[in-house]
Amino acid sequence: MRKLFIYCFLLITVSCNQTGSYSGEKIITVSIPPFKYFIDAIGGNDFKVNIMVPAGANPHIYEPVPEQITNLRKSVAYVSDGYLGFEMTWLDRFYETNPHMRRLSLGQNIDLIKPVGNTESGNVEGADPHFWVSPLCALKMADAIKSLLTDINPDKREKYELNYSNLVKSINDLDSKARELYSGNSNRSFMTFHPTLGYLARDYGLNQIAVEKEGKEPTPSSMKELIDIGKAEKINVIFVQREYDTKNARAIAAETGAVLEIIDPLSENWAASEQQIIDAVYKSFKGKQE
Repeated sequence: MRKLFIYCFLLITVSCNQTGSYSGEKIITVSIPPFKYFIDAIGGNDFKVNIMVPAGANPHIYEPVPEQITNLRKSVAYVSDGYLGFEMTWLDRFYETNPHMRRLSLGQNIDLIKPVGNTESGNVEGADPHFWVSPLCALKMADAIKSLLTDINPDKREKYELNYSNLVKSINDLDSKARELYSGNSNRSFMTFHPTLGYLARDYGLNQIAVEKEGKEPTPSSMKELIDIGKAEKINVIFVQREYDTKNARAIAAETGAVLEIIDPLSENWAASEQQIIDAVYKSFKGKQE
């Protein structure tokens, strides 16, 4: 019922937006909170950012509210992930609502983690959408967003270039820290409930063990297998996000002696979240016996 209401609201806003008129305030709509961090870091106060999936919501199943659609209708650009679940349902409708806004799909600039057995390039259905959690991917995101903002405000190019350079330096610092922390560890496996840290694992030679796979909770046989893996790998921390039910993660923790630790990869403060995640994964290795 709620989805029907939002869809009707979208149809109304499409008809109201045929003139392409805006309020005069430059709004950029983004799919998730971390993308706002990059726009603010590069654009300063030049843009108001409309976030489609608010903090604490699940970006795979979220449904927008009318206020977000109103801001979408006024937006000069939309910055999407390209592979999040809710985008598969809503993104085309968003573009129909505001056909005049620029479009940036950050996933197009990323070397994606593809589904097993899929070697296609380009738009890969089912690709891992969580690329923003890796500093190496974040560098590509920053470059794409700088180009977008410069295209919107070409007279601010010098400002955006300077801010971009500062942002790149901070991202490179995180990259260097991750390389330094992880390079000396022989035990490189960690467990997460939702498979959010796949790109961090890939880019820094780690092994992510996910409880949830393809959006599905584990079967009883999978639970037993995860418990056995947890014991064999001496997993002492299971990372969970506040957006997800932690029942299965708690069950595995009880059987393996691990503790649950909350991470927040959907935080609007991308840098602080990234720092916490890098540190937390490193500390999870330290309690293992060689």
